[in-house]
Amino acid sequence: MAIKRGNPPGMKNVRATVYNHYVRVDQPKGMIFVSGQVARDNDGNQIGAGSMLEQTRQCLRNIEKNLTAAGASLADVVWTTVYTTDIREFRQIVAAREEFFKDNLPTSTMVEVAHLADPGLMVEIQVIAAI
Repeated sequence: MAIKRGNPPGMKNVRATVYNHYVRVDQPKGMIFVSGQVARDNDGNQIGAGSMLEQTRQCLRNIEKNLTAAGASLADVVWTTVYTTDIREFRQIVAAREEFFKDNLPTSTMVEVAHLADPGLMVEIQVIAAI
């Protein structure tokens, strides 16, 4: 399978360490859709209270576990959607993402929302991977 990631000529990517403007996937063997992951540990306990950085890290750890169980890795992620209750914490979300996505950057959308599923949750991330 060929995956091409990039940015069109003349179109600046102001956050080139976080995402690409496009990802082209030619003939994937499969697609994996990971539902929105929140800051919960393996027992379902909410973690990282009050810390956008820690909550984002936990979301990404949970995504990684789901991808591994489905036979993929973070390198296979082509699309991310981030929901946050405070867009002003954008830099913390980016800092956590940069720890997990070093190469093979996916496309990305980030949206501020009023609330997530439970009080105290500050970020939720869903992804699509191509294998």
